[in-house]
Amino acid sequence: MSQPDFASLPLTAFEDVAALSARRSARWRPGLAASRGLALHNEVFASSREGAGTGAALALALWIHVLAGDWTPPMHFPLLSWHAHEMIHGFAMAAVAGFMLTAIPNWTGRMPLQGLPLLVLVLLWGAGRIVMPFSALTGAGVAAAVDLAFPLVFLAVVAREIVAGRNWRNLPMTGALTLLLASNALMHAEAAGAAIPPGTGARLGLGLLVLLISLVGGRIVPSFTRNWLAKRGETKLPASFGWTDRIALGATAAAIAVFVVAPESALLAWIALAAALAQAARLVRWRGAATGAEPLVAILHLGYAFIPLGLALLGFSILTSAVPQAAALHAFGAGAVGTMILAVMTRATLGHTGRALRADRATVALYAAIILAALTRIAAAFLPGMTMTLLVLSGALWFAGFLGFALVYGRYLARPRAKA
Repeated sequence: MSQPDFASLPLTAFEDVAALSARRSARWRPGLAASRGLALHNEVFASSREGAGTGAALALALWIHVLAGDWTPPMHFPLLSWHAHEMIHGFAMAAVAGFMLTAIPNWTGRMPLQGLPLLVLVLLWGAGRIVMPFSALTGAGVAAAVDLAFPLVFLAVVAREIVAGRNWRNLPMTGALTLLLASNALMHAEAAGAAIPPGTGARLGLGLLVLLISLVGGRIVPSFTRNWLAKRGETKLPASFGWTDRIALGATAAAIAVFVVAPESALLAWIALAAALAQAARLVRWRGAATGAEPLVAILHLGYAFIPLGLALLGFSILTSAVPQAAALHAFGAGAVGTMILAVMTRATLGHTGRALRADRATVALYAAIILAALTRIAAAFLPGMTMTLLVLSGALWFAGFLGFALVYGRYLARPRAKA
């Protein structure tokens, strides 16, 4: 099977986002570029990033209120399943959609989705978020139909664009979206009482996100690090893709497959620990220790580090009762997924709006909030006597990080591109 062309993603090797954005702006909006000398960023960036940022903040704030007993949503989903569903298929799926809608025009050379079609996608995503907490009132079938409309339509949009652009090399990306759709459907079926092993859909969705980060992160983290180090005159650069990367990806894919179908098996423990070692070795080869002077680069390494951490915690959670599996799940979810999404959103927003690729103090504060939120949530799994206190603290930090992103970066997304 052919592999997706990750080298052609908008965040590609040896070329920064700002240069790509400028070329796309001139190609897609030539009249505007010619008349003003600068172009507005594409609507995709604003809608997906603001949606993911604001949605992530509000979802966690609502979840903390539910945990505290301040509100009991009238829904047929168990509370923990609803929380997992919204983090995977609400927050993360919005970020996946924004990333892919940014990438597809680079793959195909076609115009990006914008205007009314983009608005319809955003409204479908929002409808799913609204109906889920009230599914006991609407009925399970109606809630499922409304919530599944967004990933189904988005899959059709992606398939249409790839086929229309004859970009067959990236057609396998529709396979990943199909599996995410299946994960969502499984979660709805389980909540409705279908005879499905508990948590299968959630594990499939979370595992797919980890694998996508491993694949895409394996392209963008060393590429951005290489660019930044090369500009500083460094000669020791991140290692090129090789057998270490192949082993890490293969072991991680195997661990996720076993995790989905047999989450308590001894086989999973040893595969996950092997994958953790391979992923850690992979990360070291990318020279993250040399990027401390630029948080915009360093955050990519810190976010990716949650993958080997999560795999290690997953393996040990099976071998010893001293390590709760919830620690591994939140290393993946709050750690890897949350941090990497924020890292890419901030960098892409700066690049696509024509601003310098440097993290200011506000951005560093956002990064600190998300990292601390993830670490605090992992710690909560180990400290049952402080669980609620740590959950509230983690939720507050997460809320601050993503709402802060919406407020700080929303200004950039609402304005024309900055002059070079």
